[in-house]
Amino acid sequence: MIGKGLSFLSRISVRLLAFNLLLVFLPVAGFLYLDTYERQLLQSLEHALVQQGRILAAGFARQDLSEASAQQILVELQQRHEARFRIIDTTGRLLADSSRLGPRLEAVEDRDKYFGRKAPEELEGSTEEREIRLTLLYRIATIPIEFYRKFLGPPAPPLESGDFYSGADRLKDAEIQEALQGRDGAATRISSGGQRSVTLYSAIPIRYSEEVTGAVLVSQSTYRILRDLYELRLEVFRVFLLSLAAAMLITLMVSTTITRPIGRLRDQASELVDRRGRLRGQFRYTRRRDEIGDLSRALKELTQKLEEHIRFVESFATDVSHELKNPLASIRSATEIVTDMEDPSERARFLKIIQDEVARMEHMVSGVREISHIDAQLELEERVRIDMIELAERVVEAFRLRMNNSDVEFEVHGQRNASDSPDYVTASPERLTQVLENLLDNAVSFSPKGSRVIISVSRRNSEIVTRIEDQGPGIPQEYLERIFDRFVSYRIAEAQPARLGHLGLGLSIVKAIVEGYRGRVSACNLKEGGACFEISLPAAQH
Repeated sequence: MIGKGLSFLSRISVRLLAFNLLLVFLPVAGFLYLDTYERQLLQSLEHALVQQGRILAAGFARQDLSEASAQQILVELQQRHEARFRIIDTTGRLLADSSRLGPRLEAVEDRDKYFGRKAPEELEGSTEEREIRLTLLYRIATIPIEFYRKFLGPPAPPLESGDFYSGADRLKDAEIQEALQGRDGAATRISSGGQRSVTLYSAIPIRYSEEVTGAVLVSQSTYRILRDLYELRLEVFRVFLLSLAAAMLITLMVSTTITRPIGRLRDQASELVDRRGRLRGQFRYTRRRDEIGDLSRALKELTQKLEEHIRFVESFATDVSHELKNPLASIRSATEIVTDMEDPSERARFLKIIQDEVARMEHMVSGVREISHIDAQLELEERVRIDMIELAERVVEAFRLRMNNSDVEFEVHGQRNASDSPDYVTASPERLTQVLENLLDNAVSFSPKGSRVIISVSRRNSEIVTRIEDQGPGIPQEYLERIFDRFVSYRIAEAQPARLGHLGLGLSIVKAIVEGYRGRVSACNLKEGGACFEISLPAAQH
């Protein structure tokens, strides 16, 4: 049984959420670009350090290198640089250091902000404080803080203690040796002190009169790069959170506008049929102009057609049972009488009545079976392109042969289209042959001797129209509207529908076939006398 209501996390909602989340995670893919972005920043930083070192080395190219001159030039820079400059003589002795001329205000603020307004030296604390930090309880309590600082927190500002040459008066490492030998030297070292940044070192030789008199060591931490990347990650994460919230909101709104109407349609469907499978109503009409509105209107149309078909089946069964009562009553009466008959001629007459009624019932059952077969199997039958003029000519020729020297003449008039090409319809040749034969048989049965039956085929817009006209008495007005109903037949010579041969099923079969091909059939009386039947079928697509 179909459950009432829709779960909030219905399958459609889950799929919409998954699709929206997939789009949301696209900004997260920006994290994959950060590695490339970081390499580009490092290359730019290395290039900038080399250029700054060469400019500073050029300042000593026309003067003697001394401690006083080195410090003088660094002082004149007024800390307007981000890198750290060291001036070294040929023995590796440190002549001047920009960091010892006073830190830049921005660096101090960054450091104080990260360490809570305390200098690194103050963080060390007393011996007692250091002992407390070594206890197990303290370590466990500070695990979240350490995790945040290490993986989620902003990068730590560079510390003096993190420099490779911190506190050294003579610098003799590889990059400096390269510079003192007249070549540019470079090195990249991980910052000490537990920091995540690295420090780039570039050593540029100082030449005076073509001789190397010392070297300029330019160093800078990647702290600023890490801080830029950290801010970029934060921005991407903010975009991700906003996108996630928007995706969930959009999913909620869209799923509500989709699942709720579908849920209502489902509820209507469950209430539409009773326990016996009978329709109790129709789908309610909706004015929505989207696919759900189209679905509801299609379901409404479907239930209407289903209801019409059910009424057709019920009325068909009622009509058949009603028509079978008359021959059965005649057979019962005749059998009751014939048992008491002693006159052979009278007995033979009543036996003939019984045989005629049995034959009538057989004919009726055959017609009923034919209508049922058309209703059930017409859509499954193979369809081909049929030239209606050619088909009409073949049917008329077969009628002429069967009727031999008939007093009724047949004429076929075909009006080709502008290109003189056949007007085709798509149908089963056997079914359309059955339609034309039933109509011709009906026309001949009402046509007087020496009259004509005219069959004309023409094109009207997108339809192929076939007309069958006779010169008989026409159709009485009271029968004109229901001439295609089942078991309706009118004969002038009889006060009621004919017995064997004309049970009122031929025209009903015609209507069932034509409407099964989405066509129309109608009947009218001609002004000059006689009846006219018109069949309109959709023209086949070229």
